[in-house]
Amino acid sequence: MLVWYVSYGSNMHAARLAWYIGGGCPPGGKRTYPGCRDRRPPSRSVPVTLSGGIYFAGESGAWTGGMAFYDPHLPGEAAARAYLVTLEQFTDIAAQEMYRPPGDTADLIPATGAAVDAAVANGRATLGPGRYETLICPGSRDDVPMLTFTAPEGASVARCRPPAPIYLGLIASGIRESHGWRAERIASYLAARPGVADAWPRDAVAALVEEVLLST
Repeated sequence: MLVWYVSYGSNMHAARLAWYIGGGCPPGGKRTYPGCRDRRPPSRSVPVTLSGGIYFAGESGAWTGGMAFYDPHLPGEAAARAYLVTLEQFTDIAAQEMYRPPGDTADLIPATGAAVDAAVANGRATLGPGRYETLICPGSRDDVPMLTFTAPEGASVARCRPPAPIYLGLIASGIRESHGWRAERIASYLAARPGVADAWPRDAVAALVEEVLLST
């Protein structure tokens, strides 16, 4: 079975997602990933837009600073990128985000596929109370379900926290790769996100985006 894994954070940058699939420690990161059992790259990727927005909260074990989460109830739209992967690859990516080993998805994807079925039918399935343990299906593309994961709470109740520069830069690179936005639009988008808006001056976000995009 194929699904679209929808990334709205650093995995919009294809080279970043490759560490989840192939395993290893990305440059500048603090975490080594075991990788997926199936290490083939996604067969396709497409830019998508989600209703709602992203916010930054918690503490990243890979980069420090806040992590990106998707909240469908935020106003506006969220830039995202959908990768066509197998269901097994999606569950292995999700397991790694949850700090579980690949294949440790008994409660995520039971033999009946109940969690995915519930998300496709209802738009949402709760797998647990932790970060990235809420499965969301924002729709389908080419009759293939689109799936992503986020925190159970929305931005209105989360304790927002600014992301690390390297993490924010990966998101900027991913938006450029997938959507082709100009630096000004990327900076404006990121500077308005909860967790960034109250901690990063807009000119600092703009300078980071310019520096990152010039180096890629």
